[in-house]
Amino acid sequence: MDFAEESIKELGYIPVKESVGEIDYVAEIKKLKTEKNAVILAHYYQDPVIQDLADYVGDSLGLSYKAQETEADLIVFAGVHFMAETAKILNPTKKVVLPDVNAGCSLADACSAEDLAEFKKKYPDHIVITYVNTSAEVKAISDLCVTSSNARKIVDSVPLDQPIIFAPDRNLGAWIQKETGRDMVLWDGACVVHEAFSMDKLLAVYKEHPKARIIAHPESEAHLLKIAEYVGSTAGLINYVKTSPANEFIVATEVGILHEMQKEVPHKILIPAPAKENNTCACSECAYMKMNTLQKLYTCMKYELPEIQVDKAIQERALLPIQRMLDIS
Repeated sequence: MDFAEESIKELGYIPVKESVGEIDYVAEIKKLKTEKNAVILAHYYQDPVIQDLADYVGDSLGLSYKAQETEADLIVFAGVHFMAETAKILNPTKKVVLPDVNAGCSLADACSAEDLAEFKKKYPDHIVITYVNTSAEVKAISDLCVTSSNARKIVDSVPLDQPIIFAPDRNLGAWIQKETGRDMVLWDGACVVHEAFSMDKLLAVYKEHPKARIIAHPESEAHLLKIAEYVGSTAGLINYVKTSPANEFIVATEVGILHEMQKEVPHKILIPAPAKENNTCACSECAYMKMNTLQKLYTCMKYELPEIQVDKAIQERALLPIQRMLDIS
């Protein structure tokens, strides 16, 4: 190991640039996958070039299953920190790496284990259901985990007389509460991406495309969900567009989903729901998801850093609610 690599190992980060020559990142990543027996798991919100390189592209639930099933020695998670952490919890003996260790999540940041522990004391008779968009420490003090794909099914599995704390997404929790009529105390957290949509702009787009069907992720605000033709997870949204007889859709979730969705329905018109703020695409993008780049993916695989580590005791406790979720799903 040379001085540069030794410094990288010591400091726990990877370089953003190679020092010599031009690199064909796509070709090199494919080569590294073979050499290292690696699997690349990517979320729908990743840049298209990363999605196209991945062995599997999916939502949080699908990615959890793939992480559990893989026989690869190296799991390369092109997503955000809590997703890579979940993969490590499910595969404690495998090496899990994330292209950018700072790729976080506004929902995970909204609910610390310390705050949730204090909150639980106010409701000692409640069980705790947490969204997978949380840290390992939060999962370790939860009874069940959910994704947007299975949240209703998981909540329905809980006895009707059992009150529930649902954290950290108030919008997903409120939608599940409305759908099920369950007694749930909601944590006050939200996804900045799904609260960024502008109703005024969306209705203006709908006026221009009156035949379009509005579809939305349940992390979106209640007033948007109320007008949506269909509400579902990222995988659910893709499946709806595939099976619907409609030809135009206004899609209210992170714009990265349109890449995979358009591949499934190349003949249909997909319109990203507009954001409140003006930005490069007039849509809602997750800045955390977009921190992962092709170059970072390459250096991550080359140096096998940053590596995701989870304390053994926390890993064992966090595995329980995740495994319960996967068993029920």
